[in-house]
Amino acid sequence: MLSKDQIAQRIAQELQNNWYVNLGIGIPTLIANHVPTDVNVVFQSENGILGMGPFPFEGEEDADLINAGKQTITAMPGAVIFDSATSFAMIRGQHINLTVLGAMEVSDQGDIANWKIPGRMVKGMGGAMDLVASAENIIVAMMHSNKRGQSKLLRQCSLPLTGVKCVKKVVTNLAVLDITDKGFKLLERAPGVTVEEIEKATAGRLIVEGDIPEMEL
Repeated sequence: MLSKDQIAQRIAQELQNNWYVNLGIGIPTLIANHVPTDVNVVFQSENGILGMGPFPFEGEEDADLINAGKQTITAMPGAVIFDSATSFAMIRGQHINLTVLGAMEVSDQGDIANWKIPGRMVKGMGGAMDLVASAENIIVAMMHSNKRGQSKLLRQCSLPLTGVKCVKKVVTNLAVLDITDKGFKLLERAPGVTVEEIEKATAGRLIVEGDIPEMEL
């Protein structure tokens, strides 16, 4: 199985030159540490920075420079800091080429639930609904199962939805999957993980065609 950092490393392979990319809270924030050297991307954080860099080394943190998850970050040369109105104008205006989000559940139709668990207090929705409503290319970074061993890749989400039929691809600690009209299509499996293990861990419809290669990290 992949670690959270390895999930981010695999998603970094999806980045394309000159893209503007929004990184959500959690696993997605780790992607900034794994950008291929031959790819130039600009990371946007919804709290108001364009040109977000990797996490700072210990002792070099600036408490005033944070991402949407309130983690300290670095700024790349030429980075710009602005208010949230400008940030969401970028998002709502569809100026972001790729959005990477964490999730609690994803359905095999591309629905995502990532903002609320009923009965638990939440501070607010944040920018999640704006991101899923505006983005045309959404990748979800998540663990395949929850702490109880239950699948988080479902036929239908049981938690309150953030967006409907918006997710294009899912990368978990077990697999890389595309969202199709017929369900999750298995593209790659984590090193040492079998197709049978992925089938067992996936509650939604799963399409397996031909030999499924292992991820290359």
